[in-house]
Amino acid sequence: MNSKTPGDTAMSIAGLGPHGERAVPAAQIQLTQADAAQARARRFSIAVVLHTTTSDWSKQELAGIAATLGLYSAALVEVVDCNFDFELQVASLARLAREKVDAVISIPIGNARVAEAHRALTQSGRKLVLLDNAPTGMLPGTDYASVVSTDNFGLGQSCAAMLSTHIPANGAAGILGYGIDFFATHEREIAFRKWMGTHRPDVTLVRERFAELDGAGPAAVAMVDKTPGLSGIFAVWDVPAMKAVQALAQKNIDIPITTVDLGNEVALDMARHGMIKGVGAQLPYDQGSAAARVTLAALLGLPVPPWVALAGREVTPSDVIEAYQVIWHLPAPRTIIETVRAATAAQDAVGGH
Repeated sequence: MNSKTPGDTAMSIAGLGPHGERAVPAAQIQLTQADAAQARARRFSIAVVLHTTTSDWSKQELAGIAATLGLYSAALVEVVDCNFDFELQVASLARLAREKVDAVISIPIGNARVAEAHRALTQSGRKLVLLDNAPTGMLPGTDYASVVSTDNFGLGQSCAAMLSTHIPANGAAGILGYGIDFFATHEREIAFRKWMGTHRPDVTLVRERFAELDGAGPAAVAMVDKTPGLSGIFAVWDVPAMKAVQALAQKNIDIPITTVDLGNEVALDMARHGMIKGVGAQLPYDQGSAAARVTLAALLGLPVPPWVALAGREVTPSDVIEAYQVIWHLPAPRTIIETVRAATAAQDAVGGH
């Protein structure tokens, strides 16, 4: 495996790993020709355990994992959808520890509550690669091979910077936070707060949290009701952001929002020049591909870094089509392209008068 030091690249990754590790950029994790030949000869079997399989992020993460494993003759034999249920994740990991799989790629739900189940999987002889976070108390090299993550801290910083342009002096900004113990969303919120505290100390920050996705809309409305003059909201990912957009629109409230992930609904809202003003986007296909490469390297007995990270990408309404192509490895949907063209034509018409 080829692995360079982070100093060899111009990538900008702001956050540190679960144990304070400096990141090795995902692009630097590559299998040599000899490694690839060995992987193909051994025909590994891998299972994936996700918090959900229905989101745009999850679909692209799986696509990246599946395509990359396939290149090395490794079979993706099972995908578990935990539906945000930590008990289902615990049961699924216990079952996989008894089945014929060589490795598991998992995104832990609920931190400490799933730590022992993940640790037991490694103790059963399977290799374990984690996505986004490591449960409390788990150590790299002993309890898992590596964590492969987007730079969630950097995403939070980007969302703060983009929202800041919409917040007047001495204004107020809201944080629509996740009420579950989840490392990735916590990192985004911490980074958002730190950026605002450093660059916009005049801004008052308020927060409402949701535990279930259907609670995100009411939480956003409650935040507006409680905070006269609220000038913007940061939602910790795109699905609750769109729940907020829908709930606020029903109340005829129009407020700037920034969020993480360029899901299809968010992209369409940006194309319309709606409430979503900026996105700090993960690259889930690329993350999935990196997780697959790290997993294969671990199965081959190669040393793998404890934290492998990918920098995010800022997206604004002006480049939503191009960003969509980079993030999703697909052309933007026709509805988004036509909406951007219509919005541009309308702006040109106004500018011409």
